[in-house]
Amino acid sequence: MRPAILITAAIKKIQLKSRSKSLQKKDDKDARGFTLIEVIISLALVTVVFVSLAQLFTLSIMQNLRSNEISNAIFLAQQQIDYLRTLTSDELNDFPNTTLGESNDERIDINADGTIDFRRITQVEESTSLIGSFDIMVVVFPPAYQDTAANSLITNPEKYKARAYIHTIISR
Repeated sequence: MRPAILITAAIKKIQLKSRSKSLQKKDDKDARGFTLIEVIISLALVTVVFVSLAQLFTLSIMQNLRSNEISNAIFLAQQQIDYLRTLTSDELNDFPNTTLGESNDERIDINADGTIDFRRITQVEESTSLIGSFDIMVVVFPPAYQDTAANSLITNPEKYKARAYIHTIISR
């Protein structure tokens, strides 16, 4: 054989050995696992994601509670309107009739647990614009305002966070 071919073959053999050693070192490095910095960064990312999800979950619960409260308040206001529609003109003029158990300022415990859940204020006045009709206003407030004067609540329902406000006319 020629010496040039032998030298070329020897060089190729050395290159293959060095290449296989560098690949083996790379495989050894990959087999060792994650570095401490990689683990800390991944834990930080996972923590940020979980904290964001926890805040979103909390916000969702708060919105569900608020919407449930508003739904109950609207139901109570509509219930009062429906009751007033069953009354005659004389009964509407005499509203609230305490002998019948009627009240224009009620503290309501929906679930009978001993805690006031809402305050419902009802105003019935003879309409000045339509003869034989009555202006009805029903406003429902959260329990935080159960000791506030009714006039203050009626004059400024937005300030006292009214959960339901229905103003209608009943004609007879």
